[in-house]
Order: sequence, then C-alpha cells, then structure tokens
Amino acid sequence: MSPRKTLLIVYHSMTDGTRQMADAARAGACSDKDGAVQVRLLHAAQAGAADVLGADGFIFATPENLAAISGQLKDFFDRSYYAVLDHINGRPYACLVCAGSDGHNAARQMERIATGWRLRAIAEPLIVCTHAQTPEAILARKSIGSDELERCRALGEAMAQGLALGVF
Repeated sequence: MSPRKTLLIVYHSMTDGTRQMADAARAGACSDKDGAVQVRLLHAAQAGAADVLGADGFIFATPENLAAISGQLKDFFDRSYYAVLDHINGRPYACLVCAGSDGHNAARQMERIATGWRLRAIAEPLIVCTHAQTPEAILARKSIGSDELERCRALGEAMAQGLALGVF
C-alpha cells in the first residue's frame, strides 16, 4: 500500500463565500472512502510553512479584494514562501476565487506565486462571481449557489483522486 497523501486547503474568507467554496472542495476530497488522502482545511491565519511542507497537493482559496488575493492569504504566502522554496517543486495545486465582478487578477496573482514555488496547476482557476458591486453587497454575507459549490466539490474530488492514484 502506498503512503497516505495529504491535500492542504488554505483559505481566507470575510463574507463566507470563499469558506463555502473551500468547504465544498474539502467535501469532494473527503468523498474517497478508502482514506488514501488526508484532507486538511486551514484558515490562512493558521497555516504556515510546516503545513505546506507536509502536504502533497494544495488548493488555495481566496476572495478577490481590490483586484488581488486577500491580505490574509498574501500574509500566508509571505510567511511560508522562502521556507518552502525548492522543497515542493512539482507538487500539484488548484485555486478557488470568490469574486464580485472578475476574479482573474487574483487568480493570476496566485498563479505567479505558485510558479515561484514551482507548483504544477492541475486545473484552470475556479472563479465564482457574486456580482457584488455596492459597498453593502460587497460586505454582505455571501451564499454560493449549488451549481458553483458542485464545481468546487468536483475539483476537490479530482485533486484527491489524482493524489491517491499518483497521477499528480
């Protein structure tokens, strides 16, 4: 039997949308009843270099704030970046973005960080657009639709299966 793999999901969420997306990805990743993959879901404030080094694959989830990843997810990358550089080359990752209007700049920012870490993308960024455009809508608690959550769940499941099978 091959050693158990670990999928690390790191997220930040202020209005609950990104947390719902990360939870759905975790649920999909945990759907494997064989237990070949351990799934760790950590808020960006609690995650660090040791968590990254201990993982075989990653899902990074962020809201798009002012056309960028959230400050707390950026802080996670800042705190972890150099301690893991050249120790995680080639490991797979995917990203989730909860955006009010676009999300592509946040996805590009995560891609640049992942490229620096020499990670390998296993999917296109999964961007959910909430169309929140007013200050009230931007700050309001989000409710992500079931179709979008299913996409997040499927991504988590695919990541876990790929890790378990040694595809990634």
